[in-house]
Amino acid sequence: MQLNYDRGLRVVYLGHTARLSGAEIGTLRLIEAAERVQAMVLLAEDGPLVGAMRDAGATVEVVPLAERARGAHRAEVGPGLSQAAAAVDVVSYVNVLRRRIRELRPDVVHTISLKAAIYGSAAARLAGTPCVCHVQDRVAPDYLPKRVVGPVRLILGTLPSALVMPSKSTLQAAGRHRRRGLRTAVIPMPVTLPAEVHAVRDEVRLIGIIGRLAPWKGQHVCLGAFAQAFPEGRVRARVIGAALFGEDDYARDLHARAERLGISERVDFVGFSNDVPGELERIDVIVHASVLADPMPGVVLEGIAAGVPVICADAGGAGEHIEDGRNGLLHTPGDPSSLATALRRAA
Repeated sequence: MQLNYDRGLRVVYLGHTARLSGAEIGTLRLIEAAERVQAMVLLAEDGPLVGAMRDAGATVEVVPLAERARGAHRAEVGPGLSQAAAAVDVVSYVNVLRRRIRELRPDVVHTISLKAAIYGSAAARLAGTPCVCHVQDRVAPDYLPKRVVGPVRLILGTLPSALVMPSKSTLQAAGRHRRRGLRTAVIPMPVTLPAEVHAVRDEVRLIGIIGRLAPWKGQHVCLGAFAQAFPEGRVRARVIGAALFGEDDYARDLHARAERLGISERVDFVGFSNDVPGELERIDVIVHASVLADPMPGVVLEGIAAGVPVICADAGGAGEHIEDGRNGLLHTPGDPSSLATALRRAA
């Protein structure tokens, strides 16, 4: 396809959620930074992302996808009547998107999430439009049900025109069997560089962990490590984030865990914040505690950019950017004692 760059690149972005999660925030930043891109966003639900995308300069449409397909958790994928009904919804949705893509006539379709990559790459292929699948998830049995890893790898290796991943380890997890001509790229999540880098504090008074509340994100590991490293004293912990995808029980358990550990009076649960730079300005040390190999936690890069000392789990994309003792500290994923050692080292 011959692209006309004089009029700007026309890109249709496809997303399955309208919530402000990591991949969606990264796409917002891409749209804000791409001055010569005409961005058209098709979302499968209404929500906060709609207004944020419009503020970023994009045209936004909500093309509804049934909740049983859009909201299905990755652990629920498998045989069963409800899953079969959700599959029918997805097939119907692919045809709806195919027609809309043909009407919009973009140069490229860009999928935001793994779910959007599955139905969006199919819709783009049927519409005859190149598709870039930007996937922020690990396509591996430690993240997805083993029975769906093969089919998802097959889709990502055959339907898109290009596959973008945030780290080398995430690209490797997507499998090696790819059709001839499929382009791949490793592009970490974009971060906004602050006007000034913060000075490293003389004393650790406040540690923080930023991200949605989810078991694999490891907030429970952070609380356990904090209790070990600072069993008493003036040091406080700040948990920034909210439960987004049916993980409310985990959020409640974190509060109960802080009580059991005897640290509840020194832990602040502040919920979701869209002012990450402001949070980084308050925090003396930022913790990344994912128990699985994180594709590429944007908050680690944001911490480095802001000059805030970073302690992160030594797995996945983070380990590709952190050299222990030089630009951050590493700890063993899922091990509170290892993280506690790193916290004491930082302090």
